[in-house]
Amino acid sequence: MRGLILGLAGVLAVAQTPARPEFEVAIVKSSPPPTGDLFNINLGTIRNGKLTFANASLSDCLKFAYGIVSDEQIAGPDWITSKTVRFDIVAQPTPGVEREQLELMLQALLEERLKLVLHHEQRELSFLALIPGRNGSKLRAAKPDPAVSGNNFASRGHIARGQMSMKLLATLLSRFEREIVVDQTGLSGQFEVKLEWAPDDDGPSIYTALQEQLGLRLVSRKGALDVLVIDHAEKIPTDN
Repeated sequence: MRGLILGLAGVLAVAQTPARPEFEVAIVKSSPPPTGDLFNINLGTIRNGKLTFANASLSDCLKFAYGIVSDEQIAGPDWITSKTVRFDIVAQPTPGVEREQLELMLQALLEERLKLVLHHEQRELSFLALIPGRNGSKLRAAKPDPAVSGNNFASRGHIARGQMSMKLLATLLSRFEREIVVDQTGLSGQFEVKLEWAPDDDGPSIYTALQEQLGLRLVSRKGALDVLVIDHAEKIPTDN
C-alpha cells in the first residue's frame, strides 16, 4: 500500500508540473556565414510581438535563452561561437508574453530543432561587477511610453535607449568590452540610458563614462557563475 501511495504521489507531481511554454509558430534555418570581420552583438530583436535572430551563432541564442552575458559562460564545441555555423530564427509567441517566458520558449525551441542537450555548472570566474557609484546612480526612470524616449541605439562607444534594464546594460557592456559584466546594482525596473565612451583611448574610458554619466561603476571581482556545458547540439536544424 505504501508503495502504491508513493507511486500515485509521483504521478500527481508529474501531472502538476506546468508545461514549458512554446512558440505558436517558429522558423529556424541555417544562415550563410557573415562576410568580413564584423563586430557582432546579436542580442535578438523583439518587435511587433516576434522574436528574431538574424545570422546568429548558437552562442548568441543561448545567451538570450539562459540570461548569460559572455561566451566564457558556455563550454562546448568551437562551432557554437564561430562564424561558420549561423542561424536565422523568427518565432511568434502568444500576445503579451514577458521576456522570462520568451527565454523558456527559446530554450524549448533550441532543444526541439537543434537537439540541444546541456547541463549547468558553477565555475569560479573573474568578472566585472556593475554597481552604483559612490554617490549613488544618476539614472532616471524610463518614461511610460518608449516612443517618446528617443531613438534606441547601441554600438561600441555609444548606447542610447529610452527603456533599459540594468541586466541588459550589463549584457551590452559585456559584448562591447569582451569581458563578463554582471549586474550587481540592485536596481530594478527600466531606465533611460545614454552613455558615450572612447573604446580606443581617445576620450573617456568606459569606467570614467559610467561614473560621470550614469553614476555607476565597474569593479573587478571573482566568484561562482553559471556556466552552460553543451553535451550535444546539431549544426543543421530539423524541418520547421
